[in-house]
Amino acid sequence: MNTPVFDFHVHAGRWGNKATDDDVGRLLEAMDAAGVDRCNVNCIFHGDARRGNDVVSRLVAAHPERFVGVAFVTPHYPDETIDELERAFGALRFRSLKLYPTYFQRPIDDPGYHHIFEWCNDRGVVIMSHSSYVGDHDMLSNPHRFISLAQQYDKVRWVLAHSGNSAQGQKQAVEAAQECPNIYLETCTSFGEHGTIEYLVKGAGPDRVMFGSDMPLMDPRLQVGRIVTADIPDEAKLKVLGLNAIKLLGLDE
Repeated sequence: MNTPVFDFHVHAGRWGNKATDDDVGRLLEAMDAAGVDRCNVNCIFHGDARRGNDVVSRLVAAHPERFVGVAFVTPHYPDETIDELERAFGALRFRSLKLYPTYFQRPIDDPGYHHIFEWCNDRGVVIMSHSSYVGDHDMLSNPHRFISLAQQYDKVRWVLAHSGNSAQGQKQAVEAAQECPNIYLETCTSFGEHGTIEYLVKGAGPDRVMFGSDMPLMDPRLQVGRIVTADIPDEAKLKVLGLNAIKLLGLDE
């Protein structure tokens, strides 16, 4: 299958308790082994968002043909977020934003995020947020929460990382995508139930599902294989593997 493969969900930097490191050589080897041409890369492993974004900037500068920069900010420091967004999307020329409500320990629709969403909405930014629902104890980023956000901030293109994770979370993710045309689904998960890719593509449509691996936390070969072997049309596989991401981010093939 001759098509660009773009991984929408890759982490950079060290995260000791997850045994991840900042060896770019290993990251490139894993990409090559999985047939990944380019990837979004973020660094959410530091409370200091500027430090994490600098890690990403150095990686992109060293390998611009392989990595696309993704910004990170945290509502823990509201006085710093807008300045860092201005720097990340200005001087650093990042293409999208990653949010991780688990760190903030408040739901994704908490007012603490609203100044970030307003800034992004004014500029039509792509935001990828962690999304998960594996039970009623897991409510910080359950996909249904994104419906009201996508309607209020309708210029933002919302990408639900993991598409809710579990089967019940995936159901919510599909319902959110069906409700809001500016919600997109991303495929990486450690749950990996049979038929997941088919379910997401059928539910959200082949134009709004994008491949992600969560590398280096997950093996990109497995995550690519889930797309390649899915029982969906070849045209849909091409879109999910890379064409949708390239279009959404405004990149050249």
